[in-house]
Amino acid sequence: MPVIALIIIGAAAGFLATRLMRIESDIPTTMLIGIVGALVGGFLLRALVTMMGWLSGFVGAVLGALLVIWIWQTYLRR
Repeated sequence: MPVIALIIIGAAAGFLATRLMRIESDIPTTMLIGIVGALVGGFLLRALVTMMGWLSGFVGAVLGALLVIWIWQTYLRR
């Protein structure tokens, strides 16, 4: 179940992050950005532990996806 939850939360976070960063991307890229962001954000939020429950996972996923988009735009998309 955690893997399915990660995919669902990651896809939603990727969608939200691409809209916040005004990125036009296809669905698989959006999902991949969100899932990687969920992993990165989940790791960062575990270290900081500022919230409880699924909301912290979603916030961490969005923050992680935003970080991944920024890195992608800054360093990898040249």
